[in-house]
Amino acid sequence: MFTSESVSEGHPDKVADRISDTVVDAYLAADPYARVACETLVTTNRIILAGEVRGPESITKEYLAHLARLAVHDIGYDQEGFSWRNAEVSVHLHAQSAHIALGVDAAGNKDEGAGDQGIMFGYACTETEALMPAPLYYSHLILRRISELRRAANSQVAGLLPDAKSQVTLKYVNGKPVGATSVVVSIQHVPGMTPAMVKELLRPIVKAALPEGWMPPEHEFYVNPTGIFEIGGPDGDTGLTGRKIIVDTYGGSAPHGGGAFSGKDPTKVDRSAAYVCRYLAKNVVAAGLAERCTLQLSYAIGVSQPLSLYVDLHDTAKDVDEGKLERTLRELVNLTPRGIREHLQLNRPIYVPTSAFGHFGRTPDAELGTFTWEKTDLVDSLKSAFGR
Repeated sequence: MFTSESVSEGHPDKVADRISDTVVDAYLAADPYARVACETLVTTNRIILAGEVRGPESITKEYLAHLARLAVHDIGYDQEGFSWRNAEVSVHLHAQSAHIALGVDAAGNKDEGAGDQGIMFGYACTETEALMPAPLYYSHLILRRISELRRAANSQVAGLLPDAKSQVTLKYVNGKPVGATSVVVSIQHVPGMTPAMVKELLRPIVKAALPEGWMPPEHEFYVNPTGIFEIGGPDGDTGLTGRKIIVDTYGGSAPHGGGAFSGKDPTKVDRSAAYVCRYLAKNVVAAGLAERCTLQLSYAIGVSQPLSLYVDLHDTAKDVDEGKLERTLRELVNLTPRGIREHLQLNRPIYVPTSAFGHFGRTPDAELGTFTWEKTDLVDSLKSAFGR
C-alpha cells in the first residue's frame, strides 16, 4: 500500500503559493526577463510578501498588495478571520543582489548561468493516463472536482469552504494499483453542518473521481475525522510559500530536489529544471521506452551547463541503454537555463495555474501557454533514436 496527499487552493500554504506566483506573473507580464524570488506568509487577516526582484518600476508595492487581495478573493476567502477586503498586506520586496546577478546574467562570451546550485528531479510512470503516480493523481482529482463544484453557480456543495486536504491509499499488486484501501478528506465548512452532512456531500464526488470499483470500505472513508472543521484557512493555520513541495511534485513516489517552485521566475533552476526533468521523463515513458523513469539534473550557480544528467528506468526499460538515453536527451534539448526557458517557453505569465493541484500531470493549454512541460513532442525523436 502507498499513500499520497493533496491540498486545495484554500490551504494556507497554497494561498501563499498563489500570491507568490501572482507576483511572478505580474513581473513577467510587464517584462519577460524580470527576476523574482517572492516568499509569502499568510495568517489571521495578515499577508506579508518578502524577497528580491528586478523589474519595471511600474510594478509598485501598492499594485502588488492589490493583486494579493484579488488572489484571496478568487480563492474564496471573505471570512471574519481572513478576508480579501480587510486583511493587512505588507510588501517587503527589494532589489536582487548584484552579486547573484553577476553570476546569472549573460555577458560577452558567457552564457546565462544557473540562479543557484541545486539538484532537480523528474518522474513519470504508466500508472495513470497522465503518466503520474496514481495515489497523488486521485488525491488531486478529488480536490479539483470539489473546487469546481464549490465555485459553480447553484453549487451542489453549498456550505463547503476553500480549505481542504485529501489523502488516498492504494493497494498495489505486482507493482500495479488495483484499488483504494482508504480515502481521507478534510474540508472546512460553515457552522451548523454535521460530519454526516459533509460526508454525504463528498461521497459521490470521491466515488466518481476513483476508477470503477475502487471506493474503499465505508469504515475506511474518513471525512473530517476530528468532527468539526469550521475554523480554517490562514485564520486556522499560518501558511508559507513552498511548504507543499511533495504535493507539488509526485506525492512521495519519486525523489524531490532541494527547492520549491512557487514565487520564482524561470531563471531559477529550482523551477525550470524541475519542469524540464518532468518533460524529459514523461516523453521517455510516453515513447514506450520504459514503464517508469526518474531523471535528475544538477547545476552550479553562475554555470550554464548542467553538471550531471542521470536517468533511472527502474528495470522497466525495453532494450534501452540508459547511457545512450542520457546522451540522446542532451542532444534533443539544450539543458542550460536559457535553453530550458526557450524550449518550454517559460518567460511568460503562466504560473498562477500551477499554484494548486500540482505542477505535473496537468493538461497543456496551447492558448494560454500553460504546462508546456507536459507536452510529449519528443516521442517521435526518442522512438527513432531507439529503433521503435
